[in-house]
Amino acid sequence: MTDRHRLTSVDTVEEDGAWLFTVRDAHDINQEVMLVPCEDSSQKVNAYINTCTHEQQPLYRDEVGVVMRDGGVVCPKHGSVFDSCSGECDNGPATGTTLSEIAIDVDDGQVYLTDDSVDFLWGGGDTDDDDDGSPSSTSHLRF
Repeated sequence: MTDRHRLTSVDTVEEDGAWLFTVRDAHDINQEVMLVPCEDSSQKVNAYINTCTHEQQPLYRDEVGVVMRDGGVVCPKHGSVFDSCSGECDNGPATGTTLSEIAIDVDDGQVYLTDDSVDFLWGGGDTDDDDDGSPSSTSHLRF
């Protein structure tokens, strides 16, 4: 679906701790993707769908970005930690699961989206135009 698309620089991901962008998948669904630093990789960054495997919670949140601990991405809801280099989780409710990876390439310090299963839409998160700022609810009532 996509050609190689420049996203940002490795330096930006390392300095900011993460970088968020939005793609559209083959089912016409928008997905947020986060770039996170990975010291053990030759690319120095990896890209994962911005969703905890346990309860579909976003790992990157606008208010704080990504919480990192000992080379891992921490789920802000339950505390599971995903290795930033492999996406694997070995603790908490998400134990035994792996984050969904999106293919990227790093060339001369620049990060490129190379995953053929998605199309780049924009830098930043997916916004809901119907969001009026009120808390979400599972009922028909809005507060």
